[in-house]
Formats: sequence, C-alpha cells, structure tokens
Amino acid sequence: MAKRKPDEPPKGAPAWQSTFADLMNLLLCFFVMLFSMSTIDAQKFELIAASFNQTFSIFEAGATAIGDGILVSLGVSQLNELDDYINSTGRDAEGDTIPEHLESAVEMMEEAKLQESEELASEIEEALEEKNLDKEVDIEFTAQYVQLTLNGALLFDSGSVEIKEEALPLMNQLGIILQRFGEGTIEIEGHTDNVPMSGSKYSNNDELSSGRALSVFYYLENNTSLDMSKIKHSGRGEYIPIADNSTEEGRAKNRRVEIKIYNSLSSY
Repeated sequence: MAKRKPDEPPKGAPAWQSTFADLMNLLLCFFVMLFSMSTIDAQKFELIAASFNQTFSIFEAGATAIGDGILVSLGVSQLNELDDYINSTGRDAEGDTIPEHLESAVEMMEEAKLQESEELASEIEEALEEKNLDKEVDIEFTAQYVQLTLNGALLFDSGSVEIKEEALPLMNQLGIILQRFGEGTIEIEGHTDNVPMSGSKYSNNDELSSGRALSVFYYLENNTSLDMSKIKHSGRGEYIPIADNSTEEGRAKNRRVEIKIYNSLSSY
C-alpha cells in the first residue's frame, strides 16, 4: 500500500513578518531622509575633536602614531602609496618583514638577467658583423630582452607594407639569427613618424605600422622554422618616437621595425 506523502507546511512567511518587514523599511527610509537633510556644525565638531584629543591624544599623536604621519597627517589620498612606504621600511605589502637574503636574491636575479641579455646582444652583434650587417641593425638590451632596430626605409617603400626585394637578404640573415638565439618569446613592433597618411591604402599610421609588423611576421613564418606561437606582432604607430618628428632625419629614425628577443630568465 502506498504511503501518504507528509503534509507540507504552509508556503511563504507568516503574515506578521511581512508587516514587520514593511515597517522596518519605512523606518529606514525615514532616518535616511533625516540624515540627508542634516548639517554638521563645524564649531561643535571641533569641540568634540578637542575632547577626544584631551582624553585619548589620538588626533595629536596621529601624525606619529602611524608611519610618522604618512597616513594620518597627509590623509586618505596617501593610501595608494602604502605599498611603497611599507616596502621602504623593510616590510612587504602584507606587513611582514622582508628577509635580507630575499632582497639580495632579487638583486642577484636582476643582475643575472642583465648579464644574460648582454651576452646575447654580444653574440648577435658578432653574427651581424660576420655578415656585414652591423651598420644596418642597431642593437640595445635590457634585463628583459635584446632589441634589434631596423630602419623602415631599408625594408619598405613609403606607405607600403611589402618588404622590398633588396631587403630580402637582410631578412634572411635575421631569420637565421632568430632561429639561433630566439628560443623564448620574440616581439615584432612596427613604428612610424607622425606625418598623416595620404594617397595610400592605409588610412592612418596605426594601420601602416601594424601591417609592416605583420609582413615581418609572415616572412619569418614562411622562411624559418621558428615556433610562431612564441612570436607576437603589433603596430605602435607614431606614439613612441625615438627622435624629433620636426626634422626629416628624426622622422626617418622613427620609421622603424623593432624585434625584441626575450632572454630565458625574462618574466615575459
């Protein structure tokens, strides 16, 4: 014989709870309205602050109680500098003391990264000199990467993204170098001057710089065995000049392609 399903309790809250909830909402709205219409008497506030000062010395000692006044005396706007202040006192962002051996380890890591980039730059420069290309490619390095800078006029005609025929030997040698030394991430950036585009299929310098970076990317994809998943490309337009755009010489320097080879210790 089938068992009867137990009777379920009535659904919903008891009626008195709904009335009570409505009353609480009305009271809340009433007090919010009173607060919105209230004003602060500055003189009374100063008297209250003075009484606290005499009793607890909170306001008077505030400038020395927390960080020698960095937080209290300069206000809430200094909160965004809290991490810098804490770190300057030998503590991390959580307030824990940073061990001296960890600070030394960070410095040693930065030195190791810089040294690796310097050695990589030296090897690439030597390879370029062997092919007599050292005057066509500028080399710089940071702790993160080695940067190869190519003048845009060497690779492209004005307003064009197609690599010039006479630049193909240079691109071929660069491909060999990247295969040899580019084991990590490689980033290709296109840059232009600030002269507006006219009479070209590209409406602005952003599109032109992106197209040129992409052309270099496609060349490497079709002519090398590089892992293309590790290669990025972007167009930076006119926004990161390295020379004065008011002169022809400066504009020529700004029209360039940069190839960044990140070292094995880089966090990129």
